[in-house]
Parts: sequence; C-alpha cells; structure tokens
Amino acid sequence: MKVLLVNDYATPNGGAEIQLHGLRDELRRRGHEVRLLASVAGRSSGDGQADFDCFGTLSSGRTLLQTVNLSAARSMQQAVAAFNPDVVHLTMFLTQLSPLILRSLRGVPCIYQVVWSRPVCPRGTKLLPDGSPCHDEWGTACYRHHCLPLRDWLPLMVQMAMLDRWKSVVDLYVANSDAMKNTLIEHGFNPVTVLWNGTPVVAARRPLGDRPSVAFVGRLVKEKGVDLAIRAFAHVVAAIPDAQFIVVGDGPERAAIERLIAALGLDGHVTVLGHLSRHETEAAISHCWIQVAPSQWVEPFGLVAIEAQMRGTPIVASACGGYLESIDDGRTGVLVRPRDEQAWTAHMIALLRDRERVEEMGRAGRARAMALFSEAAIVDQMIDLYARVIRERQPA
Repeated sequence: MKVLLVNDYATPNGGAEIQLHGLRDELRRRGHEVRLLASVAGRSSGDGQADFDCFGTLSSGRTLLQTVNLSAARSMQQAVAAFNPDVVHLTMFLTQLSPLILRSLRGVPCIYQVVWSRPVCPRGTKLLPDGSPCHDEWGTACYRHHCLPLRDWLPLMVQMAMLDRWKSVVDLYVANSDAMKNTLIEHGFNPVTVLWNGTPVVAARRPLGDRPSVAFVGRLVKEKGVDLAIRAFAHVVAAIPDAQFIVVGDGPERAAIERLIAALGLDGHVTVLGHLSRHETEAAISHCWIQVAPSQWVEPFGLVAIEAQMRGTPIVASACGGYLESIDDGRTGVLVRPRDEQAWTAHMIALLRDRERVEEMGRAGRARAMALFSEAAIVDQMIDLYARVIRERQPA
C-alpha cells in the first residue's frame, strides 16, 4: 500500500508528530511505501524528515500562511502526481499548510485524523481568553470574545470557510477519542470513527525512588495547568516535606512557572528540566511515584496518560476529554475535577503516602496499556481504515 502522510511539521517534537513518525516507521517495517509531506517550519539545516517539502514559517506571517500557502498546494499536487498514493492521511494541516491542499485530493482516498480542536476552533482549544469553555461556533464570536485580534480574525475566518467548503473531499474523519468525535459531529464533520492513540511498548519503570515524587510532562502553556499542580504541590510539601516534583517541558509559560516556584519557596522541591527527548524523559522520571496531567481544557486524548501507564506510573489527570477514556479511574490512575486545587492536593498526598497502592496501580496501568494502547495494535486498526476508504472509493 502507498500512503502519503501530511502534517504541518516534520520534526518529532510534539505529540502529534511523535505519533506520526511512529506510524510511518511501523508501516514501513510492514512493507508499505510511505511518504511524508510537511512544511520546513521548525526544521534545522540538513534535517531531512520529509519526502515532500513546502514553505513554512514560525514568524508573525504564519497566520496568513495558514490560510493561503501556495507552496503547500503545489507540493501536494506534485506529491499526488509523483507518488500516486493509494491513500492520503492528513493529520495537522491548519497551522502551516492551509486548506488549499485539499483541492488536489478530489478522487484520492483520504482520511483526516483529527488530534485537536483546530478544525472547529481557530485557537484549537475551544477556550475563551479567561480559560472558560467556549460554546459558540467559529465566526464573529472569535472576535467578539477577544479570542483573535482583527489582523488574525480576518484571514482565519477565510481559512475556516475554505475548510468548510472542501471538507467533503475527506472520506473518513478519525477522532482520537469519543470526546473529539462528538465535537466533530456537532460541527458537521461526517463520517467520524474513533481510533485511540498508541504508544511504543517500553520497559517497565525502575523501582520507585526513596523520595515520594511527582512528574509533569508537556508543553508549558496555560491550558496544560502545570501552575495549578505546583500550587497544589506547595500544600503537599507541607504534609510530606521530602516530596519532589520534576517538570519536563518548555513553552511560553516557563518563566512564569519558575517565578511561581520561587514565590512558593519550592526551589528545593521542584525542578524544571526543559524539553527532553523521549529517551531522556523516560530516564528522568521513571523513578517517580505518580505523573500529573492537570489540563484546563478538554484534552482531545492526552498522550501522556498512556505513556505513563505503559511505563507503569499511575496518572492523576483532569476529569475531562480523552482522559475519561484512557484512564481507569481508581485502578490505573485518578481523575480529578479540573481547577480544583484542594482536590488535586488531597489526591497527590493520598498517593504519595501509599507506596503499596502506587505499585498496584502502576501494574494495572501497564497491563491496560499493553492490552489497549500498544502502537502496533493501533497501526493494525489504522491499516484497516485505509483499506476501508480505498474499498469504498472503488466502483461497485
């Protein structure tokens, strides 16, 4: 089978890109021909991650590029003509490539794997600037609620209209959770099926450290809620003085997070390691007792939850979005009300005082991840979806 993967970015720095590279590598191991089309944005010189390139930028001009990326449209046309794929697999294409690429996909079997809310929200979060959920359709509400400045609102409204016009070229939308599926159907995307994310099988974590410890892995942005976890952790330290918190990740909120740590007097308890590779991350946190995911938005899936369970680490996460599906509450982790600092404090203290329960939940989480979330099993299902859209495109 010849598969053309399409994504805004080629480097495996984010969750979507890590998933994409895992899929590509596994498909190739099984003998399929796979090519990747992506922008050059974020790539260093000589980084040849993509087979078909197009222009991309991280500058202020990115908003206009998201709407009208003529380079991406040409690259897609050339890729379809030169590679002649049996199926095109879109993942993220609304932050660099633009909906113009869809014009070349008429007549080509195509799936769109939706990994976040970007097709229904120009911000991609379905959150208002104050952090509360947005229940409006994209349009004038995006400007009225101050979600977008006028200079961004105008081109992004054009972009969303273009997507709405050409979305029918997609044969099947693949959501990464029931929560994402419901959002897509609500906004007129059909047909939609659900396929959870997968993660590579890794060795079980090493024995728990002597110090009760918490880990956070993710981008340091407001919607990930690491500030809430740190404020809650200040109360944890008052109850468990030798507790430790390791933060892996980087982002625009890093300076604010480091100021918060200093203000709470947690310098000796909280360590911010910045961005690490997957291997470095596993080495840094594999001794931790629990991992936290205090998301303040409806996480479409939450890759960190299955990565933690695969390792054998209980996951404490916000009770919303994909976490409701990936975590067996009370058995492989704990689901906590978002934004409830008192509840987060109580659950972290309870686990960090109960080593035996942490060990038991870790074993249950690893068994669940092996059964439901192994990368190989997810690729099996993805191949079935490819075959389905190819078959349905064939004449009766």
